[in-house]
Amino acid sequence: MWELMLEKAKAVMQLAYCPYSNFQVGACIVTESDDYFVGCNVENASYSMTIDAEANAIAHMVAAGQQSIKAILILCHGETPCAPCGACRQKIREFAQENTAVMMCSIDANGKLYQQESTLGVLMPHSFGPEFLDDCG
Repeated sequence: MWELMLEKAKAVMQLAYCPYSNFQVGACIVTESDDYFVGCNVENASYSMTIDAEANAIAHMVAAGQQSIKAILILCHGETPCAPCGACRQKIREFAQENTAVMMCSIDANGKLYQQESTLGVLMPHSFGPEFLDDCG
């Protein structure tokens, strides 16, 4: 699973629109039904309007009628694996559980791969999710 996700994240990362930061990011989600969805970052001159790769992949997943993340891989360039930002962690949490696998990766200029596997619960302890709103409606 991780090899295919990495391949897909590499391909979409090359399509990132990042003229301001030059920081390409690709993400690949696999759903509970074993479908794959990818996304890349799309920057905007108004920086706050930038779309992160993870959010882009989630949007593609939802647009295809799916709502359950089994695993997610995030990829960038460099020697430090790419962790999702706080906002993306919350977006992932909307469609994932504490035990959802998160693979953070980077590739250096020589093609060496750096990886760090975690879970959403480790990256975002005591998170707020949809189940907290079950008693509200």
